[in-house]
Amino acid sequence: MDEMLITLDMPENRTVNQKGEKTVLVKTIGHEKTHILIILLVAIVLLIVMHHNLFNAHDLLRKENSESKYSGVWRIAEVRTGEEIPILIPAVEERLGGVIAAINSIYSNTRSNVIFYVVTTNDTVDHLRAWLQKQELMGIKYKILRFDPRVLKGKVQDEGDSTEIKPLTFARFYLPTLISGTEKAIYLDDDVIVQGDIRELYDTELKAGHAAAFSEDCDSVSSKVLVRGAGSQNTYLGFLDYKKETIRKLGMKASTCSFNPGVFVANLTEWRQQNITEQLERWMEINVAENLYGGALAGSVTTPPMLLVFYKQYSSIDPLWHVRHLGSNAGTRYSSHFIKAAKLLHWNGRFKPWGRTSSYSDIWDKWYIPDPTGKFHPVRRHAEDEEAH
Repeated sequence: MDEMLITLDMPENRTVNQKGEKTVLVKTIGHEKTHILIILLVAIVLLIVMHHNLFNAHDLLRKENSESKYSGVWRIAEVRTGEEIPILIPAVEERLGGVIAAINSIYSNTRSNVIFYVVTTNDTVDHLRAWLQKQELMGIKYKILRFDPRVLKGKVQDEGDSTEIKPLTFARFYLPTLISGTEKAIYLDDDVIVQGDIRELYDTELKAGHAAAFSEDCDSVSSKVLVRGAGSQNTYLGFLDYKKETIRKLGMKASTCSFNPGVFVANLTEWRQQNITEQLERWMEINVAENLYGGALAGSVTTPPMLLVFYKQYSSIDPLWHVRHLGSNAGTRYSSHFIKAAKLLHWNGRFKPWGRTSSYSDIWDKWYIPDPTGKFHPVRRHAEDEEAH
């Protein structure tokens, strides 16, 4: 802190005559000394107060935003160095609030040098950029990538319910194309909240020859809350049509545990060497011709190709790093203690945390930052606000 030098000019008495005058002189000098001491004491007190206030303000500004609320907390930009942790997240226009909440939760719970690769389409770029430039997200490193839906031509069915399929759900298939110059990356769906340090997930050890690590459905803590009568959704039988000869010829056991590809760690070097993207595209094309999984119980379009390509050829991530089913009725079966201990929460299923009804949506609210354009509103809260007015 800069020092302040205070100079006091004292008057000179040049004449001393009689006793009375001398006495006056002594009194004058005494008064002057008293005034000087008072001024010095006041100055010292002011300096102490200023010093204290400046340090309090400094500490307040540097306090990490680990308890961000719906109203938003401003963050001071900081420079993070060291190994980059690349994270790919798809950004669909109507789900953009989920992307923002996920990014905020990840960045706020780690000191690592994370960089977000946000994949979107041309009509969402401006909206996404405006949101990411908010003060509350200051300092976050990101790259906005445009996904060309034409890459899916001939690989996705054009009729029926498939017209509602979002092209960005397939972005995970093209991980090495979207992220270059790194050996490892994390893929996350947009309906997740991270409560742990993302470096723990990034440091997941992948076995030799494995291109990815997932959380298995059968062994996962999440499997304990599966909906009764839908147990086959945690095996290959729930995702593939075993009545089709093409599937039967593969020799893959229907009872084999499935995995959820909404969260995974990828070895991009192995991914490229094994032509994983090309294998996934091939199964997509076969499905268009033969409908290998269109009628399956789970109804997923991205999980079946990955189950086929990664059959018994993947590593495992810690189950606490993928606690799922919060987007289904089963999500209500988790205890609040267990939810608090989870490192990553996934609202896969019908009920999203920004919707009218979902389990533990208050946790998602904590990381949500309001849309500066006003286009996105958490449905339940928007409805409550209208009723209040």
